[in-house]
Amino acid sequence: MRERRILYVTAFLRALTTSLFGVLMGLYLARRGVNGGELGAVVSAGLLGATTAAFVATMFGDRIGRRRLLIALAGLSALGTLVFVLGTGSVVLAVAAFFGMLNGMGRDRGAALVLEQAALPGTTTDQGRTQTIAWYTMLQDVGHATGALVATLPSLLRASSDHGTAAHRGILLGCAAVSLLGMALYTRLGPAVESASQGKAPPLTRASRAILAKLSALFAIDALAGGFLTTALLSYFFFERFGAQEGAIGALFFAARLMNAVSHLAAARLARRFGLVNTMVFTHIPSSLLLATVAFAPSFPVAAVLFLLREGLVEMDVPTRQSYVLAVVQPEERTFASGVTNLVRLGSWAVAPVFAGALMVGDSLYLPLVIGAAMKITYDLLLWRAFRGVKPPEEQAVRA
Repeated sequence: MRERRILYVTAFLRALTTSLFGVLMGLYLARRGVNGGELGAVVSAGLLGATTAAFVATMFGDRIGRRRLLIALAGLSALGTLVFVLGTGSVVLAVAAFFGMLNGMGRDRGAALVLEQAALPGTTTDQGRTQTIAWYTMLQDVGHATGALVATLPSLLRASSDHGTAAHRGILLGCAAVSLLGMALYTRLGPAVESASQGKAPPLTRASRAILAKLSALFAIDALAGGFLTTALLSYFFFERFGAQEGAIGALFFAARLMNAVSHLAAARLARRFGLVNTMVFTHIPSSLLLATVAFAPSFPVAAVLFLLREGLVEMDVPTRQSYVLAVVQPEERTFASGVTNLVRLGSWAVAPVFAGALMVGDSLYLPLVIGAAMKITYDLLLWRAFRGVKPPEEQAVRA
């Protein structure tokens, strides 16, 4: 329980800074005169760094040690954030984003998540796994909501001497301090978080390889769509399309993350009744349809309502997806399985913002939202067709 509580706290703190950065990154760079194309490149650089870190966690996390690697990741995040805030020039910003793994998605999906997810199932039973992960993801979204709320501060501080960037810089420097706090908490983790196969990489069974290959291909489609819909790009959309300011956008994402948090616990209940795959698919499709309507909303209030309705459904597939991946492989394969599937998602996220940013000019600001929604619906249909018959252990027991 001690390790689980520490992981819950660090997940909350990391989600707070990720959400805050996701909301403010686009606005901060826009106020510094960065255009949509440059913004997309910086966001992609951060996601590319997160992808690289996730690769290291996947391939070498159990060999290095989960605790040791978590400490290193938190330190790099703090350093990268510091350079990003104090540096100038798009190249410096991109390099800082890469090494700091600065996530413009606005949602915590990096290397630390890979390691923490792999450790959590060992703290509970098959029957309690989805609920444990639901609480974990709920705390992440409470952190996401808190970060979005903090992102409203620049507009409240009214730092107009440099168009508000001084307030942005101060708050983003606070993100570096929070990363250092997470680093300190990781030092208190004990051996319970480590893999039983620490020091070596266990081979995957043939069945696990086949499942992970299919899941990874499908997750790549979903994540590529998600890369068109990062929080930084959505903030930029609301700012440029409707003239919404930091206060309104931050409040919107605060409410959205609260909707996400509540939906995680609802997802665990739905999964017990309808199954993990059904819950993933049939809550995700309506959310994509709602997202497409946001692109054509006539005003910011209408767009905000549609966006919140979408956020009440879109994250229901997160705890169910994570639980499903960890359930259909062997316990000693969980770090690799969590890493590979998250790595695929991060890699796809890193590619898409460059193209999305290039599309967000003039009258085509809405295109990334439409493209992302269409791709997500395609992913859901393919996932249901491929995996509706592959049941996790607890659903097999119920069927028996």
